[in-house]
Amino acid sequence: MGNFRVIYNDTDASAQARTVLNVKTGLVVLTLLCFSCFLYTITVILHIFFSSPHLKDNVRYLLFAHMLINDTAYLVSGLFLFLAAIYTLYLPLPVCYFVYTVATVTFRVTPYNLAIMSLERYVAICFPLRQGELVTVRKGVAAIGGMWTLGLIPNLADFITFSPFIGMLRPIVCSQGALTVRPEQGTIRFYTYTLTFTLVALVILFTYYKVLMVARSIGSDKSSALKASKTVMLHAFQLLLYMTSLLSSMVETYPFNYITYLPFSSFLLFTCLPRFLCPLIYGLRDEVIRKYVKKMHSPKH
Repeated sequence: MGNFRVIYNDTDASAQARTVLNVKTGLVVLTLLCFSCFLYTITVILHIFFSSPHLKDNVRYLLFAHMLINDTAYLVSGLFLFLAAIYTLYLPLPVCYFVYTVATVTFRVTPYNLAIMSLERYVAICFPLRQGELVTVRKGVAAIGGMWTLGLIPNLADFITFSPFIGMLRPIVCSQGALTVRPEQGTIRFYTYTLTFTLVALVILFTYYKVLMVARSIGSDKSSALKASKTVMLHAFQLLLYMTSLLSSMVETYPFNYITYLPFSSFLLFTCLPRFLCPLIYGLRDEVIRKYVKKMHSPKH
């Protein structure tokens, strides 16, 4: 009787392990399919951007193209770390820390990009006569450089804290938890994310209020100011979506054995989905880009 119970328990555990593996594989395949669609969409949009001189000279589209490239780098690095974690792939510590740095820097750059895009709309609507002077491609490139500088600063502080351990070449399963060896690193992350999202939210709210006031003073439902206010509101919505990505890192505190599907579903919903929606929210709703997409896919093309 005892042997029968042992065999039954082993069979039950084996069936449960197969179910977990099937669900894990299904979620990974779904993520990769969504990622492939995302790559196709941004490839089309970036092709339109780089092949259209008048778009490359427009700061608005320059910032949008930069956000797509940045989100792609984030998804590639994040997807690599996710697959390495769920399939228990051991990586040398320096390699793990480099990929982790790419993922965290690109994660922080996106809110900065949204703030600059909101400020660009604010200048275009509230200071239309000075837009050509205040908003130039050169200043746009400088703003992008500033974003990456701000994004790298917390990682430099984290690296200084972590540097005594970087010489260890023992392979590890790469995750944020594995790279957190001192409490100061958690403090740096907490204040960085809090300050970043608070400041960006304030910038977006300020620009939305100013642009909305101009739209109301004009009093036309079809005014460019009203369209700009809706665009800024989309920036706020996108920022909210990106903030949900923080929930994905929170679930790392739960053991995989107790909440089996939570890490997989949270990565897909909170980390990937906001980036997958970006080309749809900004790209395909834009009249200029939509016109080029229709032209590319027309039978006569």
